[in-house]
Amino acid sequence: MRTRSPEADEALPAVHVDIALNVNGEDRCLTIDTRLSLLDLLRDHLGLTGAKAGCERGHCGCCTVLVDGRRVYGCLTLAVACGNARVMTVEALGGADLHPLQEAFVARDAFQCGFCTAGQLCSAIGMLDEVARGWPSSVTGRTPPVPVLTGPEIRERMSGNLCRCGAYQNIVAAITDVAP
Repeated sequence: MRTRSPEADEALPAVHVDIALNVNGEDRCLTIDTRLSLLDLLRDHLGLTGAKAGCERGHCGCCTVLVDGRRVYGCLTLAVACGNARVMTVEALGGADLHPLQEAFVARDAFQCGFCTAGQLCSAIGMLDEVARGWPSSVTGRTPPVPVLTGPEIRERMSGNLCRCGAYQNIVAAITDVAP
């Protein structure tokens, strides 16, 4: 069994790079540490605290945001990999009026403590876009050619987002309400 030398435990020196990205419709140019996660960039550097730091291992989905329209876990995504990308967080939804999905979450009581809600909303928006593009899931199979959003289909597509309160039935109902 090999043991590590004390030198191996010393932190590597930080490397900073300049990146440009669009966050919630606003162009941003930042100098960041290459080790910075997208979640930490959003929360600590841009003050966008909607995405939550849950497990920080990609297991819970509380940090889900959209990068160029695709769902990603902010805790596992390096910010430097998002250079020149469009990033959308829950803060971009609604405005003066709630987004239809937010309205459905309220109407269906699809949240309890609210901790996972931002990730659930972003994931649902990404999932609805995937369905609109005809992307199948493991539930969809090969037929029908266009996925139909049944309860099992929604559950499969949202399976990367956990709700500690167990509001899954209401989350599925809210997504069903806004699905085309």
